[in-house]
Amino acid sequence: MKLMFTDDLGGEIINLGNPEEVSILEIANLIKKMTNSGSKIAFKPLPRDDPARRKPDISKAKKLLGWNPTTSLEEGLRRTIEYFK
Repeated sequence: MKLMFTDDLGGEIINLGNPEEVSILEIANLIKKMTNSGSKIAFKPLPRDDPARRKPDISKAKKLLGWNPTTSLEEGLRRTIEYFK
């Protein structure tokens, strides 16, 4: 919301996220653990444009908005899992 109501930022691309890099496999395993799931993880070919790294550069969010992430990955997943229950 802060971005929406900050003047002179129209058209700016600002990444939000956690700058701690975590693999999709790590996230999948964490979700399995948190949900006590016996699901198997399927590995499929990656799309051509799949990013090699998933680590957002949040420097603009820090500089222009004074923003930093405050929710850990585990807490965000816990909230998301609860929502979908």
